[in-house]
Amino acid sequence: MVDIGVHIPSAFDPFAEVDQDSGGGAGIKEYAHIRIQQRNGRKSLTTVQGLKKELSYEKILKDLKREFCCNGTVVQDKELGKVIQLQGDQRKNVSAFLTRAGIVKKDQIKIHGF
Repeated sequence: MVDIGVHIPSAFDPFAEVDQDSGGGAGIKEYAHIRIQQRNGRKSLTTVQGLKKELSYEKILKDLKREFCCNGTVVQDKELGKVIQLQGDQRKNVSAFLTRAGIVKKDQIKIHGF
């Protein structure tokens, strides 16, 4: 075989995981994810993750609990870091609170569930 010096690039895989360290840092957004988890019967749990690490999760939780009259806790997860859990379906309330308090912008919030 004769090598003609032409390099054919490898195929682009759109489903491959994006490496955050390799360039394109300006296009990557950090999202705050608000999810709902169904417990038993009508009971549900709202989780908030992806907030900045330097924020005080305990103070945010205290304000959320006071404003929405619900109970909650901060859970330390191995993969996800700190996660705020609130009783009930508080997805829209938490989204409005985070934008109103200036913690995250509206376009940086992803609401999951139903």
